[in-house]
Amino acid sequence: MIVIIGASGTIGRALLKRLVNFGVPVRALSRDPEKVFMQIGDLDPSLIEIVSADATDPESLRRAFTGASQLFLAMSNSPRQIELETSIIHIATEVGIEHIVKISSPVFDRNAPVAVAGWHHEIERILFESGIKHTVLRPYAFMQNLLRFAPTIIAQDVFYGSMDDIACNFIDCRDIADVAAETLTNSRVTGKVYTLTGSEVFSYPQIASKLSVLLGRSIRYVNMDSQVLRRNLIEHEHMPPWLVNHIVEIQAMSVALPEKPMDTVKHLLGREPRTLDDFLCEYVDNFR
Repeated sequence: MIVIIGASGTIGRALLKRLVNFGVPVRALSRDPEKVFMQIGDLDPSLIEIVSADATDPESLRRAFTGASQLFLAMSNSPRQIELETSIIHIATEVGIEHIVKISSPVFDRNAPVAVAGWHHEIERILFESGIKHTVLRPYAFMQNLLRFAPTIIAQDVFYGSMDDIACNFIDCRDIADVAAETLTNSRVTGKVYTLTGSEVFSYPQIASKLSVLLGRSIRYVNMDSQVLRRNLIEHEHMPPWLVNHIVEIQAMSVALPEKPMDTVKHLLGREPRTLDDFLCEYVDNFR
């Protein structure tokens, strides 16, 4: 039995589908089981056990982990990341989970500090010291996060950032899920750290050009000073300060540390990762 923490998240949903299509029994954990139930569609219900559990409730986790052999750990980033994931790791170890696959951060660099990357770096250390077998996946920017720009693209034909014309890595969350499924079902590739990217790097101006062609109208990328972007995210998108800091920090990191694609996805899955062009074509209606 494989337990999925984050079953209603973007990666968790795709992983759930992938494992069930492999015929693998899955226990999907959520604070809102109904939400998971609504998303399983025509998947074989005999292979899916939906369980109510909360990362802040250790007893609910102990019940949910009992009888399982593997755990997929993908939590939404939050200021309580270290506390909650550390608790999960300790409980998993106590109840006999044999292998944890964790979604982490792609890079931790003291010269370009990103607080969330530091949180994941610390959790990785705790995971290593726990002695439990583990596989760490370090994906770069999710293509799905580009959907965050949809409101201003729809209303103003523009989106904002602070990365100039720096090209950076993107990866489709479904490829992350496919890699996770491979590490959960193929013992030959477990126990390692994998950095995950797509096959190409792109800048925001290039993405604006691609959207312009797809939408048949001019889409612009407007570069902002990082402090102006910070105020914009707080005042207009009403983001919590920690998340604003994260967005500004990762964009600064992308500028400071040039990114390049890696072939990890192709090596593990035997195919090329999904392309940004295919992703934008698939989701173009979200930007209309």
